[in-house]
Amino acid sequence: MRRQVLGAVLASVVAVVATGCGGDDDATNNEARTITVWMMEGDLSDQAVAAIGTKFTEATGASVDLQIQQWDEINTKISTALAQNDPPDVVAIGNTNVPLFAASGGLLDITDKQSDLSAGQTWLPGLAGPATVDGKLYAAPLFAGNRAVVYNKKIWADAGVTAPPKTFAELKTALDKIKAKNTAKDFSPFYLPGQYWFGAVQFLWDAGGQLAVKNGDAWAGGLSSPESIKGLTAWKDFQNAYSVPASRNVGNRAPDQAALFADGKVGAIVDSSIKTILKNKPELEGDIGTFPFPSLEGDGTQPVFLGGTDLAIPVKSKDADLALEYLKAATSPEVQKEAIVGLDGWTPVSTELIAEVSGTLPETSQAFVKAAQNSVATPATAGWATIETDQSLSTFFADIATGRKTVADAAKDFDAHLAQALNAS
Repeated sequence: MRRQVLGAVLASVVAVVATGCGGDDDATNNEARTITVWMMEGDLSDQAVAAIGTKFTEATGASVDLQIQQWDEINTKISTALAQNDPPDVVAIGNTNVPLFAASGGLLDITDKQSDLSAGQTWLPGLAGPATVDGKLYAAPLFAGNRAVVYNKKIWADAGVTAPPKTFAELKTALDKIKAKNTAKDFSPFYLPGQYWFGAVQFLWDAGGQLAVKNGDAWAGGLSSPESIKGLTAWKDFQNAYSVPASRNVGNRAPDQAALFADGKVGAIVDSSIKTILKNKPELEGDIGTFPFPSLEGDGTQPVFLGGTDLAIPVKSKDADLALEYLKAATSPEVQKEAIVGLDGWTPVSTELIAEVSGTLPETSQAFVKAAQNSVATPATAGWATIETDQSLSTFFADIATGRKTVADAAKDFDAHLAQALNAS
């Protein structure tokens, strides 16, 4: 989702980094202070991180010791750091992992700072939701990434479909035409791998279902509810109708769905970007379109899963006041627009910012930010980390897609697993 850095914008950021420093009394008093910030490798460009640091230094006069972390064993490294007496002052954490570290007591409760950090804006539920545990906020959102429908305009036009659908009924009508036009056994009108839970969970939420619900102090799986069964059944029907049988028990990387798209084997996919497709086949630029996945009912869009990064402050930080200023700089509308979106092309953290920047984005990027406005949070409990790492959610959807289990049996079995994992201490 990232865009190329415009020369003029990059030059201005570099110039500010070189010269920017606050001039007020507070900034002068903080000149000797330095906070340590952990950022993840590949999350943001050097220029975007520099823009946050510049905003922070202008406001405080303090400096930033930026330390880039690798992904291997990062949860273990963060847990170890939080338990020590000299942790970093700010840590970047995957948004759905915030509850894991909040449960250990290692993150600072910043609930009373939310209104100041959000600058009066409405943070996206898919980012703020996992960071809010038992009504308390433990992290501030940095950026989001999400999914939309990516389609081959030429394949669709050859089948007589010249405009993206606005409703689910229109989508199915279009796919039926594409299916009739492309009869090869290895062609998918809409490739949707069975293990690709990011695309499947949208159907669940769209029908009003939930992965899990909290009753008092305990979590319970929510997949056996009538709403969830309706969404899961709709997903299976759609997947089986428009994606080749070989896709029912695989993920989106093996085979690589972007490569299948580039090879003309599919009419559409659900993905987070068009970059990988263009890397495989640059000449497709101009033939790729995007749109948010339509809701099964009405004119809206399906709720999406937001991946992204939040910024948290360890309880044992020696400079929590300055760390809060760093979070404020990162979530500020200026940095979000100029760096998070303008430099790196990520989705910004609030609905207001999305509305403000969407018209400035390339046409193929607009569907992603539009889809991001309708998101649902994963369960805000430490046990969710188990669900994301044990691959059980992928297996659950593949069980349904392949018919290894009925929808009802798969839901019942996975609800039991959810109850055990989400309530584990």
